[in-house]
Amino acid sequence: MKSRSTARVTALQVLYEVDCSTHDVWQAFADRVHAERLSKDVTDFARDVVTGTTALQAMADKAIQHFAPEYPVDQMAVVDRNILRMAIWEITQHQETPVKVVINEAVELAKTFGSDTAPSFINGVLGAMLQNEAEFTAFLNQAESSPTVIE
Repeated sequence: MKSRSTARVTALQVLYEVDCSTHDVWQAFADRVHAERLSKDVTDFARDVVTGTTALQAMADKAIQHFAPEYPVDQMAVVDRNILRMAIWEITQHQETPVKVVINEAVELAKTFGSDTAPSFINGVLGAMLQNEAEFTAFLNQAESSPTVIE
């Protein structure tokens, strides 16, 4: 598995744990990095994903709810909503990875960790966001005007 893919898996596992518990995000991150014995490159990118996704969670949830209104975010599978949050962060804020690669990585995470229907759901929501570029850009602009940093 490529280092960025490994980092995304690690980030998803941390975000999933934090979403399902009252665990501290950075303690969960440290525990996962230690348990997996990750390289510096993998650790650094996983930290970026966790930091960025956590900071933009409210914006991402609004975007998800807007583009998938029949699926309330708080009732969505924990894996699905965290994969979507990560992809939204990477598309809107990180922007070093081509959008098609981000979508492919999100779908692969859904295949590995989600239900049988998760890959098509993830692909559909991200596709809807990108097909309605003007609306999605509004969410992007909102995120850029009010970024939050988690320490």
